[in-house]
Amino acid sequence: MPKAELTKALIIEKTASVFNKKGFAGTSLTDIEEATGLTKGSIYSNFTSKDDVALAVFDYNLKTVNTIVNTEMSRYSSSRERLMAYVKVYGKHVLDHPFPAGGCPILNTAIDADDTHPELRKRASAAVIAWKDTVVGLIRKGIREGEFTGSIDPEETALTMVATIEGAVMISKVTGKIAFLKTVMKSVENMINDL
Repeated sequence: MPKAELTKALIIEKTASVFNKKGFAGTSLTDIEEATGLTKGSIYSNFTSKDDVALAVFDYNLKTVNTIVNTEMSRYSSSRERLMAYVKVYGKHVLDHPFPAGGCPILNTAIDADDTHPELRKRASAAVIAWKDTVVGLIRKGIREGEFTGSIDPEETALTMVATIEGAVMISKVTGKIAFLKTVMKSVENMINDL
């Protein structure tokens, strides 16, 4: 890998937790310099702006989360078990390693950028839609294979599941009570078992 690409990757990796914890508006150039050990000139010779760093970091953090979820899902073959992977991952890892420090980057970015950064908002929106679409696909597959009842609405169920998981993460983070996350994840588990 050329030196410029290595430097770019270092900036992304070292600032991933900073942006995920502090958000776009809360992350300063000084924070980026401190996290990377690089100068402003070195940072801006690899990225045209803080916006570019933030977008690359969101993509990096999202890829990390998707890898965790996909790894857990790959252990199972049934649609029900694959949906339960979300319960396992978000119920166990969302507030600690191997998740990005600061929790779910989709939730954090959606809250941080909803009115302040249109491009980050688009990325967070696309991530939510992709997650919802994955869940819809698993539910439809489960219906086709007789694993789930045909009377459920896959779109409604998927949106409810995603919203419930992200709501649980938010409530747990804002209150500092991991028990709240576990309680809501139990409800998501029951929702999946009732399909």
